[in-house]
Amino acid sequence: MDQRATDSAGVLSPYHRFSREEWAALRADTPLTLTREDLSRLKSLNDPISLDEVVAIYLPLSRLLALYVAATQGLYKATQRFLGAEGGKTPYIIGVAGSVSAGKSTLSRVMQALLSRWPNTPKVDLVTTDGFLHPNAVLVSEGLMTKKGFPESYDGTALLRFLSDVKAGRRHVSAPVYSHLTYDVLPGESIVVDRPDILIVEGLNVLLPNRAAKDGRGLPFVSDFFDFSIYLHAEETDLELWFVERFMRLRQTSFRDPQSYFRKYADLSNEDAEATARTIWREINLRNLRENLLPTRARANLVLTKGPNHSIEEVELRKL
Repeated sequence: MDQRATDSAGVLSPYHRFSREEWAALRADTPLTLTREDLSRLKSLNDPISLDEVVAIYLPLSRLLALYVAATQGLYKATQRFLGAEGGKTPYIIGVAGSVSAGKSTLSRVMQALLSRWPNTPKVDLVTTDGFLHPNAVLVSEGLMTKKGFPESYDGTALLRFLSDVKAGRRHVSAPVYSHLTYDVLPGESIVVDRPDILIVEGLNVLLPNRAAKDGRGLPFVSDFFDFSIYLHAEETDLELWFVERFMRLRQTSFRDPQSYFRKYADLSNEDAEATARTIWREINLRNLRENLLPTRARANLVLTKGPNHSIEEVELRKL
């Protein structure tokens, strides 16, 4: 483990850095509770995660988070005793950020499965911020369809209200649901979060801070409600390649569904489809990455860096 105060460029660093092998050694005796069948069900398209990856990266992470959750639960109980308040439950909230195609969904689902197998956190829920995107009709009327996924394309007020209610321990808190098939929020559909032990919140912009208020008042932002945050990082060239590969594979599957928003791309020639995918990546996703997502990397408690083969090669854990 690299515990130097500065990185290779001589810049002060708030992180401990671990190679893959160093991080894997921190698994200790954490048992592997997932099977190959579980993993096949949990992983996303074009994200070839293996059991070796779970053992090396995800088991140490689940062990760390189980320790953090237990410590936070103890602190909460101590505070309740001090205040003379009645017992309750405050969910531990984990934020997962990173670019399109980085593998956030797979990471989130695998961590949900692993954490739900720890005795002190049997109830682990997962919500994606896609549901808090403005409906397409609103985005079209405001000229934001080409900026879908950018901060301004979300209903930030609704997202903050949702997280505030969950963190307050309220029962039956609803979140909207998004369809990647229709590329839109589903009217009347919702997912209900009912006082889980852990809530994982996955989304592009979840670590983005608000602008400072000129009147000095505190403006809450999404990560204010997080107890722990993860940023999944990869090089731009790898992210573009993975995005294009996924786009090409989807042409043979979900794009062919008559209800698919992307049905128009299904019958393109391979050459035209690849050109289209690269245009979408460079004009929307890459721009969003550079302007909004990558600058938030330094705000995460944990940074996982992927190599070209999708495997995590480096782990950075924020110093306490």
